[in-house]
Amino acid sequence: MKRIRRGICAGSAVAVLLLTAGCGSGDESTGKSGGVKPVADSGKIGSVYDAAGGGYGSDPGTVTAAGAGRLKVRDIPAVGAAVTDGEGLTLYRFDKDTAKPPASNCDGDCAKAWPPVAADDATAGEGIEAGLLGSVARADGSRQLTLAGWPVYRYAKDTAPGEALGEGVGGTWHAVGADGKPAGAGAAAAGPKKGAGLSVAQNPTLGGILADAAGRTLYRFDKDSAWPMKFGCLDSCLDAWKPAQPVDRAKASGIAAELIGSVKRPDGSEQLTIDCWPVYTFTGDKQPGDINGQGKQGLWFAVTDQGKKAKPSV
Repeated sequence: MKRIRRGICAGSAVAVLLLTAGCGSGDESTGKSGGVKPVADSGKIGSVYDAAGGGYGSDPGTVTAAGAGRLKVRDIPAVGAAVTDGEGLTLYRFDKDTAKPPASNCDGDCAKAWPPVAADDATAGEGIEAGLLGSVARADGSRQLTLAGWPVYRYAKDTAPGEALGEGVGGTWHAVGADGKPAGAGAAAAGPKKGAGLSVAQNPTLGGILADAAGRTLYRFDKDSAWPMKFGCLDSCLDAWKPAQPVDRAKASGIAAELIGSVKRPDGSEQLTIDCWPVYTFTGDKQPGDINGQGKQGLWFAVTDQGKKAKPSV
């Protein structure tokens, strides 16, 4: 049975017939999934992602935007050089917005979790080019600050200068850099970019475990499910555990290609899977090779080169 399940995950002809029951078909060259949907209560998932700022809020109610003050670039741990407001709070951009033309797609519940930054009093400080600042009209008629065309937001869970709890949430939110792009290291904080490699790191306690292109340990969550596919890490869980993005199988080493795949999350982003399990990086890992997430809450485990949960060797 185990061999059959792996075949489905790898994208066999059987997978096409059983797509709704299993991990789904995959592209043999890229590991891209064939539109796999999580088998979970879609209503519940939708409400969770509304609150998490996934951009699906249906209530377009007015959210008061706070002014930005004097912007500057600040080095934020685990993120890199990012733009902060006059109070030192990290500013963010949303991948589902557009810069050309500027447009915000975060309203309703989304804007409660990600308050838009008002454009009125924004000024360019250290490291900010004044010509890149602008504004865009929101649905309620207010003017939101833009940077290089991208609408700018704060994250409601950031309460102190230098915090960046919103980095990588949903795979679509990133601290914004001075050029309007995701902040230097921030673009990688949510996981490796598609096409990046995958490798095996030797840990003296756990043995061979999987790491992304930046050397970050990959983990799986016992409240997720591989068969059928379900997501247990949603909402605030994503503050600490960032979905790893799909990789190019041709650039993976030390692991069987048929174990590598991807799945579509409720917010529409794609996540790397190993043996049908969604995998994540942990914000508590600060250096390549760290395994600070191993055994967290008795639910999080590094992933071995065989696609299994890593257990300490006896």
